[in-house]
Amino acid sequence: MPHTLDADAVRTWCGLALDALGRARAEIDAINVYPVADGDTGTNLYLTVESAARAVDAAFDGHAASAAASRPTLADVVRAMAHGALIGARGNSGTILAQLLRGMADVLADGSAQGDRGADEADGLRLALRRAADLAYLAVAHPVEGTVLTVAVAAAEGAGRATGDAATVARAAYESARTALQATPGQLDVLARAGVVDAGGYGLVTVLGGLAEALSGEAPAALGPVRSRGDGPTRDAPAPAGTPGQDPVGCPADDAADGGPAFEVIYLLEAGDMAVAALRERLDTLGDSLVIVGGDGLWNVHVHVDDAGAAVEAGIQAGRPYRIRITHFDGAAARKAGADGPERPGPVVVLPDQPGAKGPTGGPRTERTGRAVVAVVPGDGLAALCAEAGATAVATRPGEPPGSGELVDAVRRAGAREVVLLPNDTELRHTAAAAAAQARAEGVRVAVIPTRSAVQGIAALAVHEPARSFDEDVVAMTSAAGATRYAELAVAERQSWTMAGVCQAGDVLGMIDGDVAVIGSELAATAETVLDRMLASGGEMVTLVLGAGLPDEVAERLERHVREGHFAVDTVVYHGGQPTAPLIIGIE
Repeated sequence: MPHTLDADAVRTWCGLALDALGRARAEIDAINVYPVADGDTGTNLYLTVESAARAVDAAFDGHAASAAASRPTLADVVRAMAHGALIGARGNSGTILAQLLRGMADVLADGSAQGDRGADEADGLRLALRRAADLAYLAVAHPVEGTVLTVAVAAAEGAGRATGDAATVARAAYESARTALQATPGQLDVLARAGVVDAGGYGLVTVLGGLAEALSGEAPAALGPVRSRGDGPTRDAPAPAGTPGQDPVGCPADDAADGGPAFEVIYLLEAGDMAVAALRERLDTLGDSLVIVGGDGLWNVHVHVDDAGAAVEAGIQAGRPYRIRITHFDGAAARKAGADGPERPGPVVVLPDQPGAKGPTGGPRTERTGRAVVAVVPGDGLAALCAEAGATAVATRPGEPPGSGELVDAVRRAGAREVVLLPNDTELRHTAAAAAAQARAEGVRVAVIPTRSAVQGIAALAVHEPARSFDEDVVAMTSAAGATRYAELAVAERQSWTMAGVCQAGDVLGMIDGDVAVIGSELAATAETVLDRMLASGGEMVTLVLGAGLPDEVAERLERHVREGHFAVDTVVYHGGQPTAPLIIGIE
């Protein structure tokens, strides 16, 4: 049923958009041919929306923790969303998306869409989408049709023609944007030659689909074809990356950004409006793909240039730049030197924010060597266990899953040339994939093993051998993780339906491979039932990970149960210290 356009709806929108971008990320990356065929638009959009979603969650958490234990208003949440997107914006499309969200926030936060659900709310959304498109065009130095800008205008026009409630307006915006996306190859030659739609526009349609679903309660119609091959559009897999003289989707490398600038420069900037106007003129003379978004003294600056130092110096003259990122487009630089090579992103230089930090060519450089493992774990005990095994641990907090930025930071801390990433949670698969893509752009070889539980991560870490080749090591770790079934014991918080029947608040739930299989009243007895069910299909090793506060007597009872009832099965116990699941079980 339709949902009011309120703070909860915006939070739901962010979650749906992030999940949808996670599913579409690789496909969007694969069709990224404009303005530079560097294959990262999907990842950049995911990281931008992830930052927005985390800011929205922080707004809710901040209000809940206040003395009044209040809930945030629509204005609080949309401002947080826009600010989060601004500070987390990545790449050309991510920066434009941040400006689109800011434009929507300008309208939704001033009261236009608040009040009773109805005409005021729908009108507010129409105005918000129009403001978003207008601001995005103003942010881009030289707007080009057939891009995300065109799709944004179509969304605003579709919303303007729609009659009905906010859910109807959102769905009309999505449908119009989807239609406009399919027309982008006819507006931009590089897209027509590659046989793809615009990657940034694809990302925006995905985000608008999340808005339509959040307000209507129903998933919108499928996006439709994003490639043209043979007789008509398809979703064929991309051509193999790295083919000499070809971009990621198979068009000649000089079809996109031939002779273009060698560097992408991005930074946040604290400066006044007048200084930013002068900065815009200066950067426009230095390069292209110039986008400056933001306001109220904080801006996100994005530009492609040959002289990265000059772009940073221009920011210093305008105000205080920080979070400076400089990416070298290897393919562009190679063509300038007359070399032949694929269009692939080069190394990223992240300049530190500390005073006196040196520039991209003046500071010390840490050389990455060897191989490392980065593992996400739910407790201090498991973090210590991973550290003892030589892995870099990312400890999670209840209700606060790590963002891709935290995972990338962990990869950087590892200081290795090759990294194996263990997410140890099904819900982190998109986050881990986005983090891996970002780390690869920084020159790190990363493999993500799709571990769904900490015990699968332990099994993978147990067979990790740095002396093997990277591929052999990844295969061995993946095999060990895949051969490990997992279970968790949890306590039900409320009455609900499960795969094993109806549970009541306080019942102990035994979840095997993610599904509730056993409902009991006492933890140890329920765990024994879970063990018997899992070992009925065989097993050689039982791993028990004890949660915070679980007494050793429970582990001793379960060890005895396995020893007496299952011949030749060994048991190992770890004190994981996880605050949520009292017990995690692994069967190898």
